This record gives sequence, structure tokens and C-alpha cells, in this order.
Amino acid sequence: MKKLIVASLSLSVLLVGCSQVTNEGVGTVSGGVIGGLLGSQFGSGSGRVAAAAGGALLGAYLGGSIGKYMDKQDQMQMQHALETSPTGKPSTWTNPENGNQFSVKPTRTYYVEEQPCREYTTLASIGGKREQIYGKACRQADGSWRVVS
Repeated sequence: MKKLIVASLSLSVLLVGCSQVTNEGVGTVSGGVIGGLLGSQFGSGSGRVAAAAGGALLGAYLGGSIGKYMDKQDQMQMQHALETSPTGKPSTWTNPENGNQFSVKPTRTYYVEEQPCREYTTLASIGGKREQIYGKACRQADGSWRVVS
């Protein structure tokens, strides 16, 4: 099982490559990892590995598609949600330019070397399609939130 998790994570990271960290990249990695983990629950032997790889590819595609539809306004809303929303309470908005709807819900707050970090769930309705990804972000010295793996 651990080998499948590592394989799924590796595949997801390869899909993003060395690109700059963006919402699309984070969505791709997060979706890939989650898809790989879900895919690994099916089949056995080499079938399980294939299911994990397929799940990672599908999850990476779906997760990346959320990030590429977030414009600067959406990114600012996401930053605000991570900074001010209590754990378990979603912050929801609709982008007036394109009608896309987003909801970011912090699910856990923790600290790394006195730096606040949050796990969160993003739900999006883009062009009538609903998608969901999970992520982690930590507050930087300048007050902005940076997505972490």
C-alpha cells in the first residue's frame, strides 16, 4: 500500500514538473494524490497499481482544472478565507466576471515552527460542473498564504 501511495504522489509531481507554484499546479498535485489513493483501493496486484495510476491521472486533471479557472480576485478571496475563516466554516463567493462559484473551508489549523498552516477543502462550480480538491497552505512573513505539499 505504501508503494502505491509513493507511486501516486510521484506521478502527480511529475505531472506538474518544475513549474511555478500556482493554484492549477496545486490542484493538479492534490487531485493526483487523492485520485491515486482512491484508485489504489480497487483491484489487486498489477491491477491495483494500474487503478492507482489511472486515479492519479484523473485526479490531477480535475484538480488542475479548478486552479486554472481561479483569477486574481478568486485567489484574493481564497487568501482571505484562509486568514479569517474559522476551522469548519466555509467562505463562499461567486466571481462576477465569469459566474464561477467557489467555497473554501479550512478543515484543520496547525503550526510549523510557529508558522500557522491550514488544511482546507475547495469546492468549485465551474461551467456547471462541481469539483472538489484538498490542500494545505502556510502563512508567510508578509501575511500571504503559500500552498504547500
